[in-house]
Amino acid sequence: MADSAFFCPLSHEGVLAVRGADAAKFLQGQLTCNLNYLNDTHASLGARCTQKGRMQSSFRIVLQGDGVLLAMASELLEPQLADLKKYAVFSKSKLTDESAAWARFGLADADQALASLGLELPAETDSVARHEELLAIRVSPGRAELWGPAAQADTLRSQLAATLAEGDLNAWLLGQIRAGLGQVMAQTRELFIPQMLNLQAVGGVSFKKGCYTGQEIVARMQYLGKLKRRLYRLSLDGTALPEPGTPLFAPSHTSAIGEVVIAARADEGIELLAVLQAEAADSGDVHLGTLEGPGLMLLDLPYRLDRDREIQR
Repeated sequence: MADSAFFCPLSHEGVLAVRGADAAKFLQGQLTCNLNYLNDTHASLGARCTQKGRMQSSFRIVLQGDGVLLAMASELLEPQLADLKKYAVFSKSKLTDESAAWARFGLADADQALASLGLELPAETDSVARHEELLAIRVSPGRAELWGPAAQADTLRSQLAATLAEGDLNAWLLGQIRAGLGQVMAQTRELFIPQMLNLQAVGGVSFKKGCYTGQEIVARMQYLGKLKRRLYRLSLDGTALPEPGTPLFAPSHTSAIGEVVIAARADEGIELLAVLQAEAADSGDVHLGTLEGPGLMLLDLPYRLDRDREIQR
């Protein structure tokens, strides 16, 4: 299914809205991404970090109306909302949970279906197309999100079903894994710094924007540190999906050398993204859960890490 055209509801995520005259200014000092890069035709990935640079959430952010919308794992929305509100008290911005206001669908190889809705979406990742109350975001090559008012959910679903097969969330997550896009889940909250999820390689970290919460740690890692743990794509035999945060082990180490980020079933076995110690990953001998657990095989990511290019953002 991940290799054919389909659509599915994005039921695993919620939408945090930040609206008002100071919305962008407020968030510029809170998030890893550069709000100045957002416009009506461009969205971004991003993260909100603690002072120690650990990610409380990761999200896709897009301009809408008098503010911005952030789509993130549903379980993270309430704690993230509570944390951000502590810093917004002196800002002319209002933070709310708008999950119930939006119908969101993931689409694979479905540009014609988007065009039938009046959305001519460019191929470039993070591009945005808008038509009336609808918007579409290119999240990776061949994959897009469709957003519309919740009141239009049934109509949009029927329109999509007229030309596309309806897939399941697993198929969507498999495409995300193959695109190398990690995501913070409830089980991995405050576990990773952005570079551990390769967020700087996919446009989710700006090193030119100035200060934000956790910026000192993130910048120091990029300019002075040697990244010892980063995101890898792997495969695993079997059908039982490992949960985010499941530890990984290698014979060369006495303790865990990484954690599962997200996983999905493929045609044969399971594919997943995991944060691993580079040294252990290079050994090619990685096991799930325990040293005696199932072995994993490294797969390629569709991008490469390039420090010089990354710091230009």
